[in-house]
Amino acid sequence: MSRSHYTGLADLPHDAHAPAVQAGVLLVNLGTPEAPTAKAVRPYLAEFLSDPRVIEHPRWLWWLVLHGVILRTRPARSAHAYARIWEKRGSPLRFGSEALTDALQAELGRQRPGPIKLALAMRYGAPSVAQQIAQLQRAGVRRLLVLPLYPQYSATSTGSVLDAVADAIKTLRWLPELRIVNDYHDDPGHIDALANSIRRWWETHGRGDKLLLSFHGIPERYRDAGDPYFCQCHATARLLRERLGLDESEVMLSFQSRVGRERWLHPYTDETVRRLASEGVKRLDVACPGFAVDCLETLEEIAMQNRDFFTAAGGRELRYIPALNDSTEQVASLAALILRHTQGWPEFAIGYDAANAQAQQTAAQQRAKSLRSDAPA
Repeated sequence: MSRSHYTGLADLPHDAHAPAVQAGVLLVNLGTPEAPTAKAVRPYLAEFLSDPRVIEHPRWLWWLVLHGVILRTRPARSAHAYARIWEKRGSPLRFGSEALTDALQAELGRQRPGPIKLALAMRYGAPSVAQQIAQLQRAGVRRLLVLPLYPQYSATSTGSVLDAVADAIKTLRWLPELRIVNDYHDDPGHIDALANSIRRWWETHGRGDKLLLSFHGIPERYRDAGDPYFCQCHATARLLRERLGLDESEVMLSFQSRVGRERWLHPYTDETVRRLASEGVKRLDVACPGFAVDCLETLEEIAMQNRDFFTAAGGRELRYIPALNDSTEQVASLAALILRHTQGWPEFAIGYDAANAQAQQTAAQQRAKSLRSDAPA
């Protein structure tokens, strides 16, 4: 007889001491190496660049390129970049995402006192999606909302997260009720949060000559194959510009972080900042509305690399406007998003009585136990 490949909570008690059924929210961000060293970066890059959602090349050919060239040279360069932004408490993406998760847990607990549990996973690195789903299951989570921290949908980001979720739950014996947030690029609360964050930054630092909105890039052929990311980035930029009350001449959009030789989404951020400097823009403000939490791509690539590109081309100052991170605006907007996507779940209902629900569950478990004991042998 073949052994089942499905995993479950074989040690979960089926009696009154079982954990209370509750709802869970799994936040997922990109991930980060454990340290700013080539040794730590190499396995992280290997996992990231082995994802067929990220690199759509024939597997055999890409394996040769990845292991024969990229993983021999790039880890050292990436480690140097990570070292420029690393703090005593670790990776900014890690501790920023953890702070956001904690703040959201507190806000949801304030608004809905039912049994709601939040967890944070990383698509690449630790803690993995599978690990966190298993932990939530052990905590009694039977209804799960997955919220990738990517405002705009792309197969390379959100699509990859959903692959990881599917891989995790298809091995489970008892699957949770599942809901997913595909994107929130045009969510009014999110647009308000971005606009208020930029306004507040301008109130403190003054306003530059122009605002550049830089989004992470993807190859153009992904867009041509049907990926909605390009259109959603433009929609976010337009809505944000309108909310700020700016005209089209005051705001620009660009795409960063391209790699390789093929054509990526245009215009490129590095070429744009150089061109703006050469055209006489002296103070350039840059925001990155595609990143929920500050990370390598914002803190090192924009605030350091592109700052240097801008000043070398004749600009005086490139000022990076931080991501929303765990700000009050982002916590409020994501809490509202979560509550909207969990409508109908009892744990998120106003007036939900967690103690009464626990009592009802305990009584049902005791009745089931009694029926099992009374059943004929």
